[in-house]
Amino acid sequence: MSEPLLQVEGLETTFFTKAGALKALDGVSYTIHRGEVLGIVGESGCGKSVTSYSLMGLLDHPGKVTGGRALLNGVDLLSLTEEEYQKVRAKKIAMIFQEPMTALNPVLTIGQQIDEQLFQHTDLTPAQARKHSIEMLAKVGIPSPEERYSNYPHQLSGGMRQRAMIAMALALGPEFLIADEPTTALDVTIQAQILELFQSLQKEMGMTVQFITHDLGVISEISDRVMVMYAGRSAELAPTEELFRSPRHPYTASLVRSIPVLGQRVDRLPTIEGVVPSLMERPDGCAFQNRCPYQTAECAQAVPPFTELSPGHFVACFHPLEAK
Repeated sequence: MSEPLLQVEGLETTFFTKAGALKALDGVSYTIHRGEVLGIVGESGCGKSVTSYSLMGLLDHPGKVTGGRALLNGVDLLSLTEEEYQKVRAKKIAMIFQEPMTALNPVLTIGQQIDEQLFQHTDLTPAQARKHSIEMLAKVGIPSPEERYSNYPHQLSGGMRQRAMIAMALALGPEFLIADEPTTALDVTIQAQILELFQSLQKEMGMTVQFITHDLGVISEISDRVMVMYAGRSAELAPTEELFRSPRHPYTASLVRSIPVLGQRVDRLPTIEGVVPSLMERPDGCAFQNRCPYQTAECAQAVPPFTELSPGHFVACFHPLEAK
């Protein structure tokens, strides 16, 4: 395993609402090594996107990082001022957002939006910036990149807009890339094309990536390791193949069982009984206890520690499943 590029330690993010403090992230810890793709998966509201916005310094009021560290090449991102973040974003750390139509500025052309960050971080002339932006649009597979450079977002299809977002994120060659559900808003055919593009670019550029999705099929294809989140906490972290072959957390095992098997007909796919607890009313102890068939009194008394059961396989559970 290569050396760590990002080390997240005990990340806590809280939203201070009128109804009270809501802890969206509760002590999340993980490491991403150089050149690795770490997939983060979980149900809606589990904290996947909040993790990304916390790392990028893009949390809106009333959200605030209230604890932990996030070391990128030894520099704690969470301690940076907004002025310092401006120098880091796009150049050191970049993000591909979930919905390009809302992430892109509708009144600026695609070219203007890529050029803008080039002007901010480099000494390129307008002609040089235009040339580089067109090269990036071509690199991500956009046809007629010179023409698309002058197009507005609404003139591009959903797939082309997402390719433009990828070009923008990669324009300055960042060390670390966050992809926040970049294929969710696309149809299945375009989704496959974007994933294929993403994989080829990641290998070509040797990028270190945090890839967020709720789709286990996508995560199995693209990631080297997977972290499963539940109710603002890390539930399990393991190499991708091992996690799918031998999930140790009851929640992860339930997710894996719910995946349809090609060629197999069933009346109903397995589901997880119950609902995710509200973060405002998260129970003491393990957050999964009310849905877990293995719960005991111990599960309600303390939060299970994130423990390494085998090399590289971490689980937060007092009663982990047997390895297969």
